[in-house]
This record gives sequence, C-alpha cells and structure tokens, in this order.
Amino acid sequence: MGVSGSGKSTLGIALGKTLSIPFLEGDDFHPKANIDKMKSRTPLTDEDRKPWLVALSKELLKHQSKGVILACSALKASYRELLSNSSLKELPFWIYLDCDSEELKKRLVGREHFMPLDLLESQLELLEEPKRALYLNNSQSINEMIEQIKRELNE
Repeated sequence: MGVSGSGKSTLGIALGKTLSIPFLEGDDFHPKANIDKMKSRTPLTDEDRKPWLVALSKELLKHQSKGVILACSALKASYRELLSNSSLKELPFWIYLDCDSEELKKRLVGREHFMPLDLLESQLELLEEPKRALYLNNSQSINEMIEQIKRELNE
C-alpha cells in the first residue's frame, strides 16, 4: 500500500515472482468512471472508491487459499478495514511503501498512467499511515525490500 508512485506495482510484481504468488494490480479494478474522473484531475471520494474496494475485497477472497499480492493505495484505515473482509481466514499482511514526496513527484512526471501528478497532494492529504504494517523505505532496492519482507514472513 502507499500513494501513487510509491512503487507498489514494481515491488508487487517482483515479490510475486520471488514467492510464486499471483500479483493483482488494484488499478485494473477501477471502474471507468473512476479512471475518467482521475484523468480529469478530480480526486476520488470515499463514495467513488467503495465499489472498487469491494471488488478488490472479493478478489482477495477468491485467492485466500493460495494467497495473492495486491497493489492497492489503501490510503485510509477504513479502506483497509473494507479490504480486510471478515470472511477472510487470515488478515492481510500490510506492507506500507513510504516515499519522499519529491521522489514521488519525479516518478509520476514521466510515467503513463491515469493518475496525474496533480492529484498526488490529495492522496498525501488523505493518507492515514497504518498502525500495523511493515514499513519499507522506498529508497531501498527492490531486492533489499524483498529480503526484508521475507524475513518478516519467515520465508
């Protein structure tokens, strides 16, 4: 979890390959209306995000027997609660990618994505850092982060 540009997808893909666990890109589950809204530089509301979070929660349920890695901003505690569906056998293991705002801006400038740089501030304002998560400083290499995750998971 983390704001746009923090490296969720990059880490998630690499971690999935390392642990042989499927990776899901949370952005792929946004309804078209949400994507259009972000492209028009309008921040999403809680109401906009709810169907997306419900869809992601259902995906987590589908994959609970073997596990899955999901890249999702999960900016607020209430969003993480919704994703931690009470039907899950185990609560999600949250990994929070902490990244300096200047670095985030650099990353967002050149990438092709529906989430424009203009909305970064709204995400940073909305962000409620998790109380229970593995905090990773995104200045580390992907391999360093994966090794830290594996140690935490006793892999």
